[in-house]
Amino acid sequence: MAIPKPGKPVRGSTTGSPVMAIFDLLGRRWAMGIVWQLSSGPLAFNVLQSRCSSISPTILSTRIKDLIEAGVIERSLDGYQLTKTGRELFTILEPFQDWAIKWAKSLKNSSG
Repeated sequence: MAIPKPGKPVRGSTTGSPVMAIFDLLGRRWAMGIVWQLSSGPLAFNVLQSRCSSISPTILSTRIKDLIEAGVIERSLDGYQLTKTGRELFTILEPFQDWAIKWAKSLKNSSG
């Protein structure tokens, strides 16, 4: 499966808006988890797989290929790491963690 590209139809957008293209990519199974795990530094394939506990080697390999093609991660001497673009992406995504925690609490509180 080809990676979503801005300017081409992607999941959720027939125009392929850049934000929808990246959401499509990150919405693929395990993509965001891989980015999150690599945010602390390079990891070998087996270490990355163990950190993403239930991911199969096939899915991990596919997602790595997608993220490399998208310029988010790259091979390194130690396995795989975020590119400069990937590190920039993570700094944008990291605040979502705080927001998501607040959101989860508000849902829990509102459901009684």
